Amino acid sequence: MKMRTAVSLILTLALCLGLGGMAQAASYPDKPVTMIIAFTAGGSSDVQARIMEKYWNKLVPQPWTFLYKPGAGGAVGFGEIAMAKKDGYTIGGFNIPHIVIQAITGKGQFKLTDFDYIAQVVNDPQCVVVRKDSALKSAKAVFDQAKKEPGKMKVGLVGPNSGHHLLFLDIQEKLGFPATPVFYKGAADQNAALLGGEIDVMLGNLNDVMRSLEEMNVLAIAAEKRNDFLPKVPTLKEEGFNLLSDIRRAFAAPKGIPAEHLAFLRDVFKKICLDKDYLEDMKKAGQPAEYLDGDAVYKHMLEVEKAVQKHFVKK
Repeated sequence: MKMRTAVSLILTLALCLGLGGMAQAASYPDKPVTMIIAFTAGGSSDVQARIMEKYWNKLVPQPWTFLYKPGAGGAVGFGEIAMAKKDGYTIGGFNIPHIVIQAITGKGQFKLTDFDYIAQVVNDPQCVVVRKDSALKSAKAVFDQAKKEPGKMKVGLVGPNSGHHLLFLDIQEKLGFPATPVFYKGAADQNAALLGGEIDVMLGNLNDVMRSLEEMNVLAIAAEKRNDFLPKVPTLKEEGFNLLSDIRRAFAAPKGIPAEHLAFLRDVFKKICLDKDYLEDMKKAGQPAEYLDGDAVYKHMLEVEKAVQKHFVKK
């Protein structure tokens, strides 16, 4: 009898512990989740996250608390994500290839293995952009003008060691492009600099210029095919230049958060990314939506790592 009682107590205790663990997992999150944005407020990364926040709030009872950490082409904010407490209550957005370049050069104080990847949400092609009143009416005109007066043309980029910087270096290598790069903390600052006449040309994401088309001319897009948002704008390949470049936006947590929390985040982000209303809101905002799961994001980053070696790693 005593043996049966002891066994019964052990089974009851085990069951309680199991149910307690399930309840604890099911309660996540039970407080607000900090969302780190590595660029300035009002830029494309911020706009996209705010759209996603609307649908997060429909699925999860706890809100996001936004924390802006701009600087160094996103490296400051990406580092904040990597160093955050590993409890699932701090996540953040990051950009590819920015984060890959910064990891392999050591500029970002983190490695690609310092993150648990949640999802990719955007694939945003880069563009060659000028003001409406610019005398430069094509990408060829931009490249030719830079050669006529070496060093005079100022080209705006979001941060050193960023995707914008990578495209600039690729243009220099393939075409000879003796322009002067000017770096900004985020797209909002970059756009303001172009419109204010501080720079002559901008290499920016398609979404960065979608809200300012009345004041800017997109001369060409660095993509395989024309974009549905601006179907009349040619690709750089159509113009005779073998240049391809995109900025992808994704989300991650610091490496080592509880597995059930990561699974929860991945599931919620996937549901949001497949929501028809969310996709419509993204389209209205000029955000080129493209979902990849966390494992696929990491696989893509390893491919990007190989591609950027020649520009950012000294041999």
